[in-house]
Amino acid sequence: MNHFVSMPTRRETFAGIAVALGSAFIVSLSRAQQPSMGQQPSENSADTRTSIHYELDFKSSPQRFYESIIDQKKFVAFSGMPATIDAAAGGAFSMFGGLIVGRNVELVPGQRIVQAWRPSHWDPGIYSLVHFELKPRAQECTLFFDHTGFPAGEYDHLDWGWKNHYWEPLKKYLA
Repeated sequence: MNHFVSMPTRRETFAGIAVALGSAFIVSLSRAQQPSMGQQPSENSADTRTSIHYELDFKSSPQRFYESIIDQKKFVAFSGMPATIDAAAGGAFSMFGGLIVGRNVELVPGQRIVQAWRPSHWDPGIYSLVHFELKPRAQECTLFFDHTGFPAGEYDHLDWGWKNHYWEPLKKYLA
């Protein structure tokens, strides 16, 4: 039996070296772009953020705040926009004339609202999670709010929307 081992040509050798160097460069570049776990994101990284957190005080009981979000007529009253809300767990909602749609995942009256939530311009099947947690504080309440799992690049738009379409109108409505 004749075993023949072929030596690579000069062209094959240089091609192999180029591929190896290119791969090493790409790996090092990707590692350089990923912040370590201890690093804080830069101020310009809002386009990569996929969550929002607020802790806000409202001059309202937790129950009244809860009803303002989950009761169709009260939502329309504070937002000034059309809404259809099925106020049951699993119930669908459409707010701001269909610009925001989703389902109520968990409802604990006066305490918690969890929703699968999406603007209608997102790709079909893409949902984020919105979590309202209400804590009583004297005759008022504190809202612990988290919006998680939205696509990168949506942070600035969503942050603006929560402030201008929810928090400011709710503060006026509940005052």
